[in-house]
Amino acid sequence: MTHTFTSEKERFEAAGQGHVFAFWEQLDEAAQSQLLEEAASIDLSEIQHLVETLVKGTDIEALSLDGLEPAPYIKHPHSGGDAEQWAEAKRLGETVLRAGKVAAFTVAGGQGTRLGFDGPKGTFPVTPVQGKPLFGVFADKLLAAGDRYGIRIPWFIMTSSVNHEATVAAFEEAGYFGLAADQVMFFSQGRMPAVDFSGRIMMDSPGSISMSPDGHGGSLRALVRSGAVERMKQSGIEAISYFQVDNPLVQVIDPAFIGFHLGKKSEMSSKMIPKAYPGEKVGMFCQQDDKMVVLEYSDMPMEMQEERDADNALRYLAGSIAIHILDVDFVARIGGGDAEARLPFHKAVKKVKTIDSDGNPILPEEPNGVKFEMFVFDALPFAGNPVVIETLREDDFSPVKNATGIDSAESSRADQIRQWTRWLGAAGVELATDETGLPAFLFEVSPRFGDSQDAFVKSWLALEEKPAITDGVILK
Repeated sequence: MTHTFTSEKERFEAAGQGHVFAFWEQLDEAAQSQLLEEAASIDLSEIQHLVETLVKGTDIEALSLDGLEPAPYIKHPHSGGDAEQWAEAKRLGETVLRAGKVAAFTVAGGQGTRLGFDGPKGTFPVTPVQGKPLFGVFADKLLAAGDRYGIRIPWFIMTSSVNHEATVAAFEEAGYFGLAADQVMFFSQGRMPAVDFSGRIMMDSPGSISMSPDGHGGSLRALVRSGAVERMKQSGIEAISYFQVDNPLVQVIDPAFIGFHLGKKSEMSSKMIPKAYPGEKVGMFCQQDDKMVVLEYSDMPMEMQEERDADNALRYLAGSIAIHILDVDFVARIGGGDAEARLPFHKAVKKVKTIDSDGNPILPEEPNGVKFEMFVFDALPFAGNPVVIETLREDDFSPVKNATGIDSAESSRADQIRQWTRWLGAAGVELATDETGLPAFLFEVSPRFGDSQDAFVKSWLALEEKPAITDGVILK
């Protein structure tokens, strides 16, 4: 440890960050070991560059909107898209799936704190009757797809330092939700140190650096650094189905989406939903300098967001919902440190708990530091032939982000029931509903029974004895 301490201390002192080890002699052996582990994970040249560009601002350029145009996208058949084109994409996607060339990838580093839940967000009970956790819903969807295509779909899950052990323990306790243990690979997200406004690395305590996750864009280099990409290549995986942990409606394995991605020889494909109103807080797919980009709602003036076309539809209509298909070789290039295809970091000015020069805790009342994070959609400008397809909000997007109100557990459970109610209608079973399509009682459909309308109708028609759909019924 002495040798490691000496070399790390010299490295930090040379970078003007020697204060990180100011309390070394006061730490016990466990705290020293933790501090060395945190220090060794920091790329000091990267931090220096970020300080110069994002904190001190010597190289910052104002965000340019010059040449910005709405991005093209493939319309869903419900919006007038070519139904045969979609059917052909689905056929191609199913062929690739049967060949075992697709993996699922869930970004699951968050806790359920905002939901009033103590645990990894993926373990939050999200279904309306059984209270099945998000991870359980996704596992059932993978099992259903695996049964349909005669394969085992590998599942890669990115955790964080905060929830890694609890996530793995939850899977072990649940028997991997019916999946084989070797079908699931866990790895932790990377972290970045916070710095103060002068560029000094901030300390959380005398023996710990203020570290925070490096953003969902960090998932690409985490895939590489964890060995996940190499494992995919060895298994013949070509495409990665990327989705975030908070969305129980997501089509975990969508053959049409996969087919469009591969048919267009895209390195990164994305789903969009039409914005519900101009100010909806979602990023927007745009085109700029012949590159696909996602512009955050906070970066686009409201007058632009309110622009309409000749049909009175919003010009900037295509909202980003963090559902992508990624080419494995593309992830290897972006996440592997290619100097010409490196995701930019963004700064977030935050209130960061820290210590003073004597090691006493400081709980700031105002923002006092900068955290660094990457966004996965920033990979789009580097991608060859990026594709954006439209999806239906009611069948693919109902996130659980808030304790109450919009995008809450309550709203998502209601959206799940509305979806199943529509599927029952397609099977010839009409339920009485309110004006939003919601019946007056709770019921639940397992993805193993039906993970899409077509799969549901097939399962329903195959039942010799049809159950009455009443309060508390579960179709498994």
